[in-house]
Amino acid sequence: MHNTLITAVMPEDKNSHIIQTIKSYGKNLLSFIRGKVKSDADAEDILQDVWYQFSSVINAGPIEQTGAWLYKVANNKITDKHRKKSETLLDDMVTGSSGDDEEEDLADFKSILLTESNTPETEYLRNLFWEQLFFALDELPAKQRQVFVWNELEDISFAEMAEMTGDNIQTLVSRKRYAVLHLRDRLKELYNEITKI
Repeated sequence: MHNTLITAVMPEDKNSHIIQTIKSYGKNLLSFIRGKVKSDADAEDILQDVWYQFSSVINAGPIEQTGAWLYKVANNKITDKHRKKSETLLDDMVTGSSGDDEEEDLADFKSILLTESNTPETEYLRNLFWEQLFFALDELPAKQRQVFVWNELEDISFAEMAEMTGDNIQTLVSRKRYAVLHLRDRLKELYNEITKI
């Protein structure tokens, strides 16, 4: 699929260089990305973006260390995806918190997690957030966990879920609400732990 797209837009020598690069790095690069995202579909989307950027850059001139460049671009795209997903999740957690102080604390936490700076500290906090999120998800009843994962992490709508499960939309919305309340409590605990450090 990638090769056909590139063939149509690239001169012959650059085209063969890109095809060779895809053959050399494609499999390992996909494995690298797959280890850092939640689904095969996300990994394939990111890999497609990497190849698209590679084909654009190679048009302007050669890349000295192709492998290093590819992994760096892949890593940046993974970080962007996590940041966007974290922003959506944190919006859900912060919106409608039980009290003004709690909402303010979680909004502060959101600004810490979503800062543009990429220091070892912010990287650690982001990893901790995802780790704690999945621990908290494991504590939920299976049906609540499933609705949250489908809706927040896999972008499946409530209408699609209703078709898949046979449950009505209101029941699914209610399950997600309970999941969000539980996760919000756990996020508050994480915030308190971090602010004590």
